Amino acid sequence: MPTSKIFKLLDPLIIKKNLHVLSYKALENIYYLIQPDLPDPIFLVGCSRAGTTVTFETIRASKDLLSFPYEIPQFWHSLHGPWNQNWSSEAAFEHDAHPGHRQKACAYFYSRLGKGQVVDKSCINVMRIAYLHRLFPNAYFIYIQRDGRDNISSLMEGWKQRGRFNLQQYLGKLPETVSINDGEFDDWCFFLPPGWRDYNHAPLEEACAYQWITANKMALEAMPLIADDKWIHLRYEDIFEAPVEMFQSVFDRLQIPFTDDLKNHCATLNKRPTSIVNGPPKKEKWKSQNPEAIEKILPNIESLMIQLGYPL
Repeated sequence: MPTSKIFKLLDPLIIKKNLHVLSYKALENIYYLIQPDLPDPIFLVGCSRAGTTVTFETIRASKDLLSFPYEIPQFWHSLHGPWNQNWSSEAAFEHDAHPGHRQKACAYFYSRLGKGQVVDKSCINVMRIAYLHRLFPNAYFIYIQRDGRDNISSLMEGWKQRGRFNLQQYLGKLPETVSINDGEFDDWCFFLPPGWRDYNHAPLEEACAYQWITANKMALEAMPLIADDKWIHLRYEDIFEAPVEMFQSVFDRLQIPFTDDLKNHCATLNKRPTSIVNGPPKKEKWKSQNPEAIEKILPNIESLMIQLGYPL
């Protein structure tokens, strides 16, 4: 064995990582052996940059829930990824769900988080609601929407943060040439929607508008599959108007105590940055960030804006 590989194997960080992997595998085997009864998860879904992070960080602040402090698209891809469907998208549908997927997800959560109710926020899951519902028929789905003008502008700002939200770090090299905004972007960011190939040479604002439209349409199309008491529908703008009341309702629906600590946390939501976005939440950012680009795509988003309650 080359000396370089020996030194690598003796690296304390690599040893620690390998021990973690072994311990996770052992706990997964324990799960399969004893089959503990776990509650179905809570899935937070919405278009990226729609307020999913601030909502997730608020809900996961409850001591009654388990969660990862990050998204887990790689895990969901391991069950069903874009390569399983000729790279059509990162979406998954009801017919893609298999009983073994539920077992693997439960073993994954149990081995890393313990026994309890998990809340998961992975941006690709807005395109996987029917799939997740088939695996977890008693799961809660918290769907958050945001004014398309602000949401698309925020997506554009995220795309401009070179490499931070790019998909190749999770998916590997895409099987098509991407040249968005006249070659400024050679990779997709945030998530790969169905029909993404049609926008590989589009202006940035059109690609982002398509992401917003697709994410929200897929959520609304899946909504009838979910029982009324398991579907919680939120508006990003309520974080500014009534954050305490907004999350009081969420926790009541989840049947989880809304403690004084959580109330205090919610009372200052519109004054704090999240772990993803610099600066506190703000309405109508598009007017100062990308006004001309957003004006161009208004005809594309008008009908869905009206459907979501945002008349132009």
